[in-house]
Amino acid sequence: MLEIVIHIALLILFPPLVLGVINKTKSWFAGRNGPPLLQAYFDIAKLLRKGAVYSRTTSWVFRAGPIVSLGSILCAGLILPLASNVAPLGFTGDVILFAYLLGLSRFFTMAAALDTGSAFEGMGASREAAFAVPAEPALFLSLAIVCIPAKAASFQAAWSALPWALWGGAHPAYLAAAIALFAVMLAENSRIPVDDPNTHLELTMIHEVMVLDHSGPDFAFILYGSAVKLFVIAALLVHVLLPIPEHLGWTGVALLCLGEAALAILIGVVESTVARLRLTRVPQFLIGASVLAGIGLAIALYRGTA
Repeated sequence: MLEIVIHIALLILFPPLVLGVINKTKSWFAGRNGPPLLQAYFDIAKLLRKGAVYSRTTSWVFRAGPIVSLGSILCAGLILPLASNVAPLGFTGDVILFAYLLGLSRFFTMAAALDTGSAFEGMGASREAAFAVPAEPALFLSLAIVCIPAKAASFQAAWSALPWALWGGAHPAYLAAAIALFAVMLAENSRIPVDDPNTHLELTMIHEVMVLDHSGPDFAFILYGSAVKLFVIAALLVHVLLPIPEHLGWTGVALLCLGEAALAILIGVVESTVARLRLTRVPQFLIGASVLAGIGLAIALYRGTA
């Protein structure tokens, strides 16, 4: 029971802090103080106190979009182990459900954008769908690499069987999976070089353009859901990069927090030093991640049969 409580506490409380670390890193590169580390918490709390405005042209799909999207991400976080190798809702095959919960969240965000009848938001939904196509193979191939040692589509089995003695130069497949997952994390969370979360330039927005008509608590759910999604995918990457203990303890919590902070700083560095890609280059970026993950999978299969 204590493991479940700690897992839920990490999943609910820590995601906005990751956004704060990213913003602080970007502010440091820009030579300014920037917003407070806890600014994301303040923004969400402020939005929850406000009222929501709905257009007469929208239906229940528009109102359900933020709620279903957030619920899907939270469910994905409950089947993914965080500070140990065990998750509250883990089961055999949870790797597949994890990927499809991410897709369900994206689908309802796009459906809510299309429900407004705005050509502008429809443009953003179209871009989101187009970029999701090359991102999914990279995610599935990376998950396949980490599942090969366990020979099971389960996070608990995969993390328990991950051969840390062969990690790195002796087994580059896991390095390829980590790089591909990092590219997927940037794409799934609309970060540079795929999208700029701080821009409001009409011709370049992807995710932000889909949520322009949301307000009040609905927009708070969207902001919080984005933070949880970043936290969850980063936790997946932390498990590939760091030897998280099998059973919950302070070591696992510390490794998870340090790994999340390091990835948040890395994202801030990337967004401060790399320019946003042209829209025509984004599919190439994601296809490159899929190709890298495919090479890693081939290496893992070869070593598994050699």
